[in-house]
Amino acid sequence: MPTAVGPSSSTLTAPASSSAPANPGRLPVFFFSHGTTAMMGEQSEPAAYWEEVGRRAIECGVERLVFQGAHWHPDTPDFLVATNPKPPKQPVAWVEPSKYVNFEVDIDVPFSEHIIETLNAQGISAKAAPDFEIIHDTLLILRWMFPKGRSLPMSIISTNGFFDPHKNLAVGTALSHLRDEKCLLIGSGGAVHNLYRLNYTQVIFHKDNFAQEKEPEQWAIDFGQAVTDAIKRYSGPKLRRALVSLMDSPQYRDAHGTDDHYLPILFSAGAATGSERDLRQPNHVGAECWELRNMRNTQYQFGRWPQTPYFTDLPKRAAS
Repeated sequence: MPTAVGPSSSTLTAPASSSAPANPGRLPVFFFSHGTTAMMGEQSEPAAYWEEVGRRAIECGVERLVFQGAHWHPDTPDFLVATNPKPPKQPVAWVEPSKYVNFEVDIDVPFSEHIIETLNAQGISAKAAPDFEIIHDTLLILRWMFPKGRSLPMSIISTNGFFDPHKNLAVGTALSHLRDEKCLLIGSGGAVHNLYRLNYTQVIFHKDNFAQEKEPEQWAIDFGQAVTDAIKRYSGPKLRRALVSLMDSPQYRDAHGTDDHYLPILFSAGAATGSERDLRQPNHVGAECWELRNMRNTQYQFGRWPQTPYFTDLPKRAAS
């Protein structure tokens, strides 16, 4: 299975010079396919990639994070923003609790309140969630990003129960200016994530979420490649249109039994296309793994880090 693909420049404008970033100080945006809960406790190439993103974030002076996760979608038209400074952790299936219970999640309440004000000022209804509990879609990534056991100050935003793709794009766009303010924006969902179309035999009987008794079905290969092609090929409004239009693909409902794991990629796309400066930024495909035959966990970086290396890749393995 492929684990990394080189960057591709946008078709909208000439690519920026590879010798210097087009947007000094402007941080990239990420979309992480978080996979099953077992990804919390098992080494994988995506896990190594998340750790490398965390290392680069600290190296580049990132001070805060904003996540949108797939599993928090209250039955309301509003977007909720976490304001619980020390949120309890929901149990994580298939994972020994000792691997995550002591991890410290630092919800920055004043920062979350600022996000609520920003969204409401943009006509996006947002409310505080003081009883927020952190879910594995963000917790498992944070645990890998920050192996010392504590996150950076951060906020987490829900989707909403109506699963409106355009509103989710708008949330990302409304917060895209934070990229210039030492804040990393991350969507957590899945490139191909349909729990109804997976093979659970190996994980149930052998606790092996990575075993592939059979190759992935063609719809999972094709839809995942369509997402990758759209991200590599486009930037700006064309990227937004391409990713939203994939929800009308005949293969979309095979790849996503529900919309919740696809919407965070639109949050990331909105954050990655909030300025004309972003038209000059190529996007990058990072690590990937497959689970339970048909779950495709691909990682994406939109834009460049402000200093070299501009794209996140896995550390090179030592020769055996």
